Amino acid sequence: MNGVLIVDKPAGMTSHDVVRRLRRICGTRRVGHSGTLDPMATGLLLVAVGEGTRVIQFLVEGDKTYCATMRFGEETTTQDAEGEVTRRCPVDHLHEESVRQACQDLVGQLEQVPPMYSAVKVGGIPLHRLARQGIEIERRSRTVHVRRFDIKKLALPELVFEVECSKGTYVRTLCHDLGRRLESAGHLTALRRTRSGKFDIDEAVTLDWLEAASREQIGERLLGTASALRGYPRCEVSDQAAVRLGYGIPPEKDLLVDRVDFAEGQRVLLLYRGQALAMARFSPARAQEKRGDFELLRVFSGGK
Repeated sequence: MNGVLIVDKPAGMTSHDVVRRLRRICGTRRVGHSGTLDPMATGLLLVAVGEGTRVIQFLVEGDKTYCATMRFGEETTTQDAEGEVTRRCPVDHLHEESVRQACQDLVGQLEQVPPMYSAVKVGGIPLHRLARQGIEIERRSRTVHVRRFDIKKLALPELVFEVECSKGTYVRTLCHDLGRRLESAGHLTALRRTRSGKFDIDEAVTLDWLEAASREQIGERLLGTASALRGYPRCEVSDQAAVRLGYGIPPEKDLLVDRVDFAEGQRVLLLYRGQALAMARFSPARAQEKRGDFELLRVFSGGK
């Protein structure tokens, strides 16, 4: 089995738990995931099988969409409902207008400090490992983007919202920061990822379905390389360029079937007769390598 599965992760499992289940179901250890979800969270998880693991690094780039619920008045160690309460604040002063304004203030570019209970590594050590030892260290803030923040239901002290944000954004930290902005406290109580890049939750299969499905049925749900990399611009290469790519030689612009109008530095999927051959960066002005007009990032052995 080779390709990428769109899985609807259930609550109570880590993303790696899903990988372990898929290793057994698919009969291979070559299984990995893209875009970690916390155990409490549900929803869209991209899982690569066999040769599909070669595209994992390219599946995390797109924006993500989440449906979330938060509660005002309490902060926790993990910034979600799985942690211990560390701070309680009044919520009597909160009202709909101020909450709506604070939510809109989060839209745009933000500096976000990753939570201690996270997979972010400092000195090669995941922060969550230090947090479980009672160690808290200073973390550098990271620039993230919130594209939209839509309130779906406001029944204080609870808020249900949908957020579209850049990769690396912690929704539980948005809840924590929103509580602070309103001179109160807050933590995440439910989270579901409904979209990741060009992938939608409506395309996902459940673990129960995978457990019951035949290998043929699972194979039909596996996305080939070209389908899995649907979010990237693409172009067909000529016969000559395809041969050269087999030797690791990037193509020149005049060896492309399609007209080139890519921006400098843009990632492009190179295809030959519809088959994914390579992921490359358009770099006609690069100084180091004189061959071709692309920098090869990954050459694939096959795809569809």
